[in-house]
Amino acid sequence: MSTAVALPRRFAALVKIEHTVFALPFAYIGALLCVRSIPSAHDLVWITLAMVGARSLAMGLNRIVDAEIDARNPRTATRELPSGLLSRAQVVVFCALAFGVYLLACFQLNPVVRWLWPIPLVGFAVYPYLKRLTWLSHLWLGAVDGLAPVGAWVAITGRLPWEAWALGGAVAVWIAGFDLFYSLFDRAVDAEQGLHSVAVRFGVGGAFWGARLLHLATVVLLAAVGLGLHLGWLYWLGVAAVALLLAYEHSLVRPDDLRRLDAAFFTVNGVISVVFFAFVLAEAAL
Repeated sequence: MSTAVALPRRFAALVKIEHTVFALPFAYIGALLCVRSIPSAHDLVWITLAMVGARSLAMGLNRIVDAEIDARNPRTATRELPSGLLSRAQVVVFCALAFGVYLLACFQLNPVVRWLWPIPLVGFAVYPYLKRLTWLSHLWLGAVDGLAPVGAWVAITGRLPWEAWALGGAVAVWIAGFDLFYSLFDRAVDAEQGLHSVAVRFGVGGAFWGARLLHLATVVLLAAVGLGLHLGWLYWLGVAAVALLLAYEHSLVRPDDLRRLDAAFFTVNGVISVVFFAFVLAEAAL
């Protein structure tokens, strides 16, 4: 395979581009709800580029910081940096380009974003180090990802009413909840390496209970957004769909049976974001 073909594929794998489906639809949801209509093509294009740049930068930084840890974990040892498929210098250049895209996009949106753009970067830079210090890293990750709809909201309107924060909070606890499931993949290795997670600190049962409580909070916060904005029946069908899909996700795995953990983590959560976006889009289009 030629380098021209291989490198883009390696960078796409580095940032797990398929996982964009988790956060990007919620950025669009924030954009739709803040105007209660379809935003302009200008805003949607620059919000998309800001999200792609920000997420690529975040993943690149995470991979650089965690390269040695990843190399000691059989599940992650084949990632691009520990396996040598990409060099550290290549990933640093990639991060610089991603930062450029993010910054350019921010300056095309509402002027207030020109002052707020450093906030997500602080979250990106701090997150990789937290699992070395505390099991609360899951909540930090959720909070950083929860900035997606909040950022889209302020990028269009220049305002941040409580409904925007509630929507961001819903995304934050949703992400944190399924990150607790994700931590189960590496519980034994993390314990050996002295890394922190809810699964290490409180066991498999603790991770399950934490995920249940956080996902219950997700539905409550989405309902609060609907009540605050006086949204219609299509939005509420979307909330019901999220609740049912979360219940299905939790039915797939049990503390004593993690065989379907991949399906619970990757497939169902991707479906949740796309389905909820579809209902909100239909609501905004009416």
